[in-house]
Amino acid sequence: MKLPEEGTLVRIFIGEGDRWKGRPLYEQIVLKARELNMAGATVTRGVLGFGADSRLHAEKILRLSEDLPMIIEIVDKQERIDLIMPFLDEAVTEGLITMEPVRVVKYRHS
Repeated sequence: MKLPEEGTLVRIFIGEGDRWKGRPLYEQIVLKARELNMAGATVTRGVLGFGADSRLHAEKILRLSEDLPMIIEIVDKQERIDLIMPFLDEAVTEGLITMEPVRVVKYRHS
């Protein structure tokens, strides 16, 4: 797949404990992106954060949090991003979704 130079980045902020149909929501989002043949998706696990409820989510040595912040990033052309938005609207019941234009410098695979 070739990406145009101008793309769109969707960033989804959720909790590690968020679920969708019995599975981790972050996993379901990545699987949906793959099903839609999107360019790719990456999940990053945070070590500290808080959201709209101001509850602190932290990774501590003495206490393992089961609801650390998770960030899912998807970059593709806007038309492809539009395909996943209805799913995100339905599945992400708590969290934050941002979208911004990005300049794609390189997208390659062997």
